[in-house]
Amino acid sequence: MLLIGLGLAGALVVLGATLAGAPAPPPEVTRPGTADAPRPVNVIMRDYRFDPTPVYLVAGETIRLSVVNGGLVEHELVLGDAAVQLAWSQADAAATPPAPFATAPPASVPPDLGGLRLVLASGAATNVDYLVPAAGSLQMVCQLPGHAERGMVGQVAWVTR
Repeated sequence: MLLIGLGLAGALVVLGATLAGAPAPPPEVTRPGTADAPRPVNVIMRDYRFDPTPVYLVAGETIRLSVVNGGLVEHELVLGDAAVQLAWSQADAAATPPAPFATAPPASVPPDLGGLRLVLASGAATNVDYLVPAAGSLQMVCQLPGHAERGMVGQVAWVTR
């Protein structure tokens, strides 16, 4: 009886892990967000991942992005194409202090680059309205040094109406 119980418990753990790793199904978007009525999209930053992934967006819509840092350290959400990701990766690397306890210079990129960058301390939350580009590919990455390498990369998927 004990072996049957242990076998059943093991099977349930494997099933739970499989289901937890599966991406959320795409939402039913009957009406994309507008400037007057943004569609809510929630993201939780954890140590070192984004939940949910993928984030489903409609090209050209306005979303109200609610982001919470549920991790133990500061995290960043950079939403943009490959050029935006590269620019923030380089800016964050350049702003990393050269020695412990040194003051870091602020990270910045050209203002016309586009994309979105949010930096949140552990436990912090914010909301921002964002106009999703009409075309292209978006990535969601924490570009703070070492975070993407540890897996803090989220997917963005397009919902077609």
